[in-house]
Parts: sequence; C-alpha cells; structure tokens
Amino acid sequence: MAEQIAKKSPTDFLNNILGRRVFVRLNSGIDYKGVLACLDGYMNIALEQTEEYVDGELRNRYGDTFIRGNNVLYICGI
Repeated sequence: MAEQIAKKSPTDFLNNILGRRVFVRLNSGIDYKGVLACLDGYMNIALEQTEEYVDGELRNRYGDTFIRGNNVLYICGI
C-alpha cells in the first residue's frame, strides 16, 4: 500500500508557525526566540516576547522586535 505524502510549501510552513514560538538565526550568528506575530514576502519578521542570544547567552529581552528579512539565515518552530 502506497502512502501519500502531503507536499508542503515554505508558505504552508510559515502559516503553520504563525502565533507560535520560533527560533530565528541571523547571518551575524545572533539568535532570537519569540512569538511570531507576522511576516511578509521579504521574510521581514515581527516577534513578540523576544529574547536575544549572543553566543548562546541571553543578552536582552524585548517586547516587540522587527527583524529585516535580508538578515535572516533561517527560522524554525520551537
């Protein structure tokens, strides 16, 4: 019996994690954890309840954060 694999696009993934906690790594190596509030087609990201990590160490906490998409290396759900 053949299993059908549901194909998901990157847009499906991003819509699925909207409103959830995410991990964002920047090209500079700085990491952010927070709740994904919104994003656009350029991968500009708005996070709420944001924590900033430098070299794995918590450096700052922010209420709302805007990250410009050209700085994003990757984003994943946590």
